[in-house]
Amino acid sequence: MVLRAMWRYAIALLSIVTFASSQTTRVVDSETGLTFSSYNVPYKTNAGKVITYRIAVPSAATSSAGYDVVLQIAAPNEIGWAGLAWGGSMVTNPLTVAWSSGSSAVVSSRWATGHTTPTIYSGATLTLMTKGTHVNGTHWQFTAKCTGCTSFTSSSGARVLNPKGSNRLAFAYSLSKPSGNSPSASIPIHETPNYWTHDFSMGQNANLGS
Repeated sequence: MVLRAMWRYAIALLSIVTFASSQTTRVVDSETGLTFSSYNVPYKTNAGKVITYRIAVPSAATSSAGYDVVLQIAAPNEIGWAGLAWGGSMVTNPLTVAWSSGSSAVVSSRWATGHTTPTIYSGATLTLMTKGTHVNGTHWQFTAKCTGCTSFTSSSGARVLNPKGSNRLAFAYSLSKPSGNSPSASIPIHETPNYWTHDFSMGQNANLGS
């Protein structure tokens, strides 16, 4: 069963067309039909293990107002939860946290004002998409549309992420899973976070689907 699952995951990877440009790549996902800007974040550099973060944006979006995005995260099964900080910091910006649940995933919108457990954030709404969300013998993956992730008020003032350029993002993860399958479940303390610059211009789409 594990070998069969690994083969299915390999086939899924082959169904994605990737165009390299610096550290962010442009990925066309055959499951959702969306074009994503994709980045592999190492979490065990000595073992070559990564968590993949992909973002799709509407081509009509501008920096003058917030816009919807589609986020896709693919992580090895040993990852208990994976998270993305949209403002590139662990505090005062929307946090998307997710973990596997059976054959699907749980997604949760959070916010932190200090180095404490993030609480539920009502300013961003996450809608899990059936296509692009699955679990197999090696990895779990989710795809979700977010309304409210790209515009927010941080400690430095109002911000809108640049849909046609680069934005600093941050990630965190834990090898321990949250206590349940509710979006408000308690989240275990994360390992050392990391940061990168993500080129949103590589994930342009005429529409984001549903």
